Amino acid sequence: METIMVYLENMFANLPKTSEVERLKQELLSGMEDKYLELKREGKSENEAIGIVISEFGNIEELTAELGIQPAGIEEAAPVLTEEEAYDYAAVKRSVGLWTGLGVFLCASGVAFLIFLDTFFEHNNIKSMTGSMETGSLLGLIGMFVLIAIAVGMFIHSGMKLDRFKYMEKGFQLPYALKMSLQRSQAHFALTYRVSIITGVGLCVLSPVFIFAGAYINDDYASYGVSLFMLMAAVGVFLFIYYGNIQGAYTKLLEEPHFSTDKKEQERMVGAVGAIVWPLATALFLFTGFVYQRWDVNWAIFPITGVLFGMFSNTYHILKRKNHS
Repeated sequence: METIMVYLENMFANLPKTSEVERLKQELLSGMEDKYLELKREGKSENEAIGIVISEFGNIEELTAELGIQPAGIEEAAPVLTEEEAYDYAAVKRSVGLWTGLGVFLCASGVAFLIFLDTFFEHNNIKSMTGSMETGSLLGLIGMFVLIAIAVGMFIHSGMKLDRFKYMEKGFQLPYALKMSLQRSQAHFALTYRVSIITGVGLCVLSPVFIFAGAYINDDYASYGVSLFMLMAAVGVFLFIYYGNIQGAYTKLLEEPHFSTDKKEQERMVGAVGAIVWPLATALFLFTGFVYQRWDVNWAIFPITGVLFGMFSNTYHILKRKNHS
């Protein structure tokens, strides 16, 4: 039956992806399967049964002509992705997830390093020395900007690695055998993905404990707790990004072919809003921390921003779907 399914997928490759065509394909598949099993019960060999089924059901042009279904135009025909291209894309997405996740971790580490040195030089036993606080802030800023510069390089490198797959945005098709193989791989990865997301959420939820613990021991230690909070939350975010990119590769490869730009427009809009919201949240976090010394409560800016951004994203997608229904 595997050969018959692949043959059927190839027959329907150039037809429009409508509910009518999908229904016709399922009816043909059911008929071909019944015929195949009947021939096998009659004692036919595998090759004989496949050959007879294909010869009886293979002429789809006449059937589509009777139903008035025209093949998709050349401008709509999506290219077929090869096995090498598909697995190369998955490997690059995994690599991009690694570099991007490490970049985010370095950005958070830079902020944590600045807070740590600033607090350390302020409260250690040489704090009476002239310029000790300024020295700590200066060293912290230098370290933070160095780490952020390295992270930006990682982001640029990641983006350039994906540039060669831009042609996939115009749509593509997968051979049936490759599609089944990717679905099996995605199913095997599902448990790892769930565990990584649960672990990441757990780390982000538990990370403020360091702030509370530091403040409980001594108010001067609260800033140290903020540094540990940033690092622990960054590990959680790394898990989201790395394993999310792997899952995203499967989602992209297995999505139904489409030729409208509506979905891409929605993604661009949500991405543009996110590019504004998260830097503002980070700036607000640093401002309230260094100016007002509210490290004990300003960590809540990030989960609140995440909830509000998620609400915006979901509401926007729902409204767009209603407008097109």
